[in-house]
Amino acid sequence: MAIPDIATVKDTFRPRDIPVALALLTRLPLPHFHFPTQAHRPAARGAWAYPLVGILLALIAAGVGEALSRMGATAPLVAGIVLTTLVMLSGALHEDGLADCADGFWGGWTAEKRLRIMKDSMIGSYGVIALVFSLLLRWYLIAELITDGALLWALVIAACGSRAAMVWVMDSLPIARRDGLSDRTGRPGEMATAAAVLIAVMVTVLAPDVSAWRLVLLAFLAALVVRQLAKRKIGGQTGDVLGATQQITEIALLMGCQMMVFGWQA
Repeated sequence: MAIPDIATVKDTFRPRDIPVALALLTRLPLPHFHFPTQAHRPAARGAWAYPLVGILLALIAAGVGEALSRMGATAPLVAGIVLTTLVMLSGALHEDGLADCADGFWGGWTAEKRLRIMKDSMIGSYGVIALVFSLLLRWYLIAELITDGALLWALVIAACGSRAAMVWVMDSLPIARRDGLSDRTGRPGEMATAAAVLIAVMVTVLAPDVSAWRLVLLAFLAALVVRQLAKRKIGGQTGDVLGATQQITEIALLMGCQMMVFGWQA
């Protein structure tokens, strides 16, 4: 990658990118933001801020969990409320993408049919199964991390890293459908992608009592699986693919953090 000039850096990193990312990825009450169009500046150019959004959501959810724990709530109950908080804060955006991908990837025989199924608002059996597995796995892992006193950093690592994985998949695959959210958002470019990944790596390195390189590798492998599956099934990425990437990578990172509590460090 060539060394960027100052103008390119300024065009990539804008303070307004953070509230735009919050408006896109969360249901937090924010002022109305106009999303730049392809003719101006793709909204995805600000995708470097997606991991920062993940950190904020993780801190809010962890704060809710800490408050409930201090009130005497059990770990399974706290885990359920923490998970509900995360889902509500994001508007189930990523869960919806996971369900749509599950239905489309395994419900159609051609790329065109799969894309049509993914766009359909109805959920099928594959989508239901994927959602149940995602929610159950995350609830169990969060409950275990609460019991082990490792919830805060695990949530931050998982929420931040999974959203950096979204940016990488968004940049590394072509857009598969020209009338969806991913097409309207655009593609982030190398600099925004590198910044998003760097933020996630730095957060993981700074986290106490974890093997950073193992978690980074785990996140990469999880995102790679979704990326390659999307490439084979529909020839590229959509907003649903990015949601599925976030979900699978988050589960992988939570699992890695939980395993490290039991000594997965060697």
